[in-house]
Amino acid sequence: MSDDGDGDTRPFYQQLCQYEDHVLRMIHEYFQDDLLYILENLNPQQLLRQLRFQNIPDVEKYESLENDRRRLAWTLLQDVFLGGREVVMGLWAGLYVLRVEDYSLGLHAVLEELSYRGESLPEEILLDRHGHRRCPELEEAQKYHKKLLQEKTEKCIEMLEHSGFSTRQVNLIVGSTHDFREHLENEQIEIGAKHEEYAKEDQDELQRIFPNKIFRWCHRSRLVPHMVMLSGVPGVGKTTLMHWFVYDWVKGDLYQRFSFVFLFQFRELNRLKGKVSLETMILHQYSYLEEQLENILQDPEKLLFIFDGLDESDHTMDFTSRHLCSHPKQLGHCGQIVVSLVRKSLLTGCSVLMTSRPTRLTSIGCNVFQRIVEIIGFLPEERQNYFENFFSNPELSEKAFTYVKQNATLYTLCYLPSYCWIICTVLSRSFQTTSSDQQVTLLPRTVTELFAIFVANILSNHSLEKSDAQKILQSIGWMAEYGVMNHRIIFEERDLESFHVDNKSKLLSSFLLESEEPVTYSFLHLTLQEFFSAVVHYTDYSPEKLQKSLEEAKSYSDGRGEMFLRFLCGLSDTSTRSVLSGYLDTQADQTSRDVIAWLKNLILEEQRLEESEDKTRRLLRTFFYLYESRNKALVLESLQSHRRLGLHNVHMSSLDCTVLAFIMETCTQIEELRLYRCYLNNKKLERLAPALHDLQNLGLDGDHLSDTSCIQLASVIRKNQSLKTLVLSNNRLYGPHFSDLTEVLASPACRVEELNLSFNNLPDDSCTELSSIIRNNQSLRTLDLSGNHLSGPHFTDMMAALSSLSCRVEELSLSCNDLPDVSCTPLASVIRSNQSLKKLDLSYNCLSGPHFSDLMAALSSPVCRIEELQLAANHLEDASCTQLASGIRNNRTLRRLVLSHNHLSGPHFSDLMAALSSPVCRIEEIHMWGNRLSEETKEVLRELGRNRTDMKIFY
Repeated sequence: MSDDGDGDTRPFYQQLCQYEDHVLRMIHEYFQDDLLYILENLNPQQLLRQLRFQNIPDVEKYESLENDRRRLAWTLLQDVFLGGREVVMGLWAGLYVLRVEDYSLGLHAVLEELSYRGESLPEEILLDRHGHRRCPELEEAQKYHKKLLQEKTEKCIEMLEHSGFSTRQVNLIVGSTHDFREHLENEQIEIGAKHEEYAKEDQDELQRIFPNKIFRWCHRSRLVPHMVMLSGVPGVGKTTLMHWFVYDWVKGDLYQRFSFVFLFQFRELNRLKGKVSLETMILHQYSYLEEQLENILQDPEKLLFIFDGLDESDHTMDFTSRHLCSHPKQLGHCGQIVVSLVRKSLLTGCSVLMTSRPTRLTSIGCNVFQRIVEIIGFLPEERQNYFENFFSNPELSEKAFTYVKQNATLYTLCYLPSYCWIICTVLSRSFQTTSSDQQVTLLPRTVTELFAIFVANILSNHSLEKSDAQKILQSIGWMAEYGVMNHRIIFEERDLESFHVDNKSKLLSSFLLESEEPVTYSFLHLTLQEFFSAVVHYTDYSPEKLQKSLEEAKSYSDGRGEMFLRFLCGLSDTSTRSVLSGYLDTQADQTSRDVIAWLKNLILEEQRLEESEDKTRRLLRTFFYLYESRNKALVLESLQSHRRLGLHNVHMSSLDCTVLAFIMETCTQIEELRLYRCYLNNKKLERLAPALHDLQNLGLDGDHLSDTSCIQLASVIRKNQSLKTLVLSNNRLYGPHFSDLTEVLASPACRVEELNLSFNNLPDDSCTELSSIIRNNQSLRTLDLSGNHLSGPHFTDMMAALSSLSCRVEELSLSCNDLPDVSCTPLASVIRSNQSLKKLDLSYNCLSGPHFSDLMAALSSPVCRIEELQLAANHLEDASCTQLASGIRNNRTLRRLVLSHNHLSGPHFSDLMAALSSPVCRIEEIHMWGNRLSEETKEVLRELGRNRTDMKIFY
């Protein structure tokens, strides 16, 4: 065992030594899934180095797998498991050292769990495997309970899998999260759009929690949680996961520490009106436990209550309420009983697992839950696995997945298993009915087209008269719209009757899922419900209903009408609508015209809004409507007067970038695009890049762009000969790829006149690459390099470039660069040599010192052309006034001087005043704010102002 410089490893290693062989093996096996995920995401070089330090055999074998992290992790874990005690302990000791070098929340959480629960962990593992001992009566009751639960969960799983919504065949990722951002109602799209970057960029801040360890040690709260909330958007697999959870418990494969598990659906609990007790609530669903229920409830720590679908509950859930129940027989409202269980006033020691959509969690107090986890769906590799499993033909699978990857909209939505199924279902039909030498038809490009083709395929599979099918579309459409506008996703028999839905129709089962007693109905997918709510206005046209729905949907601040509006706009496209021809109203074209008229008015409304974050979000939403409509003529008509487009303070997703690219490609008259604090990355920039080739001004400031983004930026600049202004401030562009950007900016073909690279964390090393731009770009006039770290040995290289005869830079900002006073000498050389330089900003540096006189001497040189000099916050003392005076006295070009936030007050201040009072001084504006001037000094400035009416003085 080697510490590799980490002396803290020994106590941890000694803890491992205390375990007997079979216990160590059992613990290692318990963490197997976690270790696989951790090893996949560790730095391979650091991992291999630790393996050598810990004397793990055959490290050379893993070196050859360095570029295939998953295979490396699998092979290493398999070998370690077979390698015996010393090898297992060596791996764990190595991981303990790596916790410092390669921070990973998952690694910290696992090591902490092992450290804190070292003694009790083996006992807990055995308890989860074998469970508690029970008396014969409870043993019999449990067997019967498990038998019925198995039948129930098997039916639900089979029904969901038959509909294509299996989540078992590909792993789901469950990431820990501590808080919930405000989600809009169309959260499937919102989260899907952010999902990939969320999964990739926040790896270190996420902990992967496998379903069999939801009740494991919690790293953040430092305890084993009993109250867990599982969040996820509709279709991501919450309900299916709960059924698998119960099914695995029934089979003895999961959490046998719980003697009894009770699964409740909130949609079923909605039927419990008035006051009930916990006992009656249980017996309402599990009546066969009546004889043993009192005994069962005697040991709360052996009980797990699962409540699925908080967002579907009609009951009030106030998790901060003081009105709680304390006894299983005590009466209360259903919501009050659930809250009492979670708050531990009822059956203290029991465990609760609850599921909800994120939207509901924004309105309740989540702090009562000791762990909140979120199912974030399929990662890219799992999406591909899904396609491979769906298509039996590998060639067809690859063809379908390639098509989806090239379509940003569809690929974004593939994080949801249910969307994967819908997309694969549509593509399988499209590809199989199209021969290889025939142009592919019926391939979706937008979400509207996807669902239109999906519904059209189902309709064509049923030998119904089109008029009969149209009636069904109308009846379920109006029911769907009612549900969208009123937050309803569960429908009862009376709802079907109210909207004249024929529940005997075979077609209905293709769109609706029917639950067991008590019978309820829900659409296969929330987005399918939203699609039907829009398509009904094309199958049953009513101008009054349409206008009412448009305005109503627009008015909802929670975004529940968002997808409804997108689908309405999407169906306004003739080619999209033609997919459903024969099922639509004869006046469907009029519906389309009404929707387009509404959209035009919406755009006019938004143009009148003042600039704000809300305007940006509304503008993006409108762009989505236009994108779904595919109506380029409408886009041009709506935005024809726009020459500038700006979006700010909105977390743009990859899908947002795809939509914006569509707008930009259509509106070629737009000359300027500014995205300020829109959180872009290389992947998003890649989607935008094709639409940026005609711009004159491009601003990407505060967008979290990294070094890898330089490749895309270089491509944009290379192809755009019109680009004059490029603002890349407040990013982190420096790295190995920074040279790609500087190389294209230094090209003679580059026409960029204004370049802003401020606050990019550029080090002194970058001065060499910046020098190349300055020397070779004959168009460059304005260069902003403020807020970097350019002080150092290479700074003189850049000053030499600025002094060269080929330099045409007129405005230069080097503020906030930690420049010391020795920098004044090369800066002085620039002032003397550069006949173009007129504006120089050196604020917020440290130029006070003996070399400051060099700068002032250059300023007084007859060849100096500086018109504006900024020296704010440079620690200039009173003595600097004499040097400033010498620079000003002989300068004939300086018009603006900024000396704010220094320390210029003192006896030498009169030298500066004398220079400013001189008849040869041409300064028109001087700033002296924040210099701690005395009243006497201020009076001197006032006197100067009275004598020099041509000079503005700010103090």
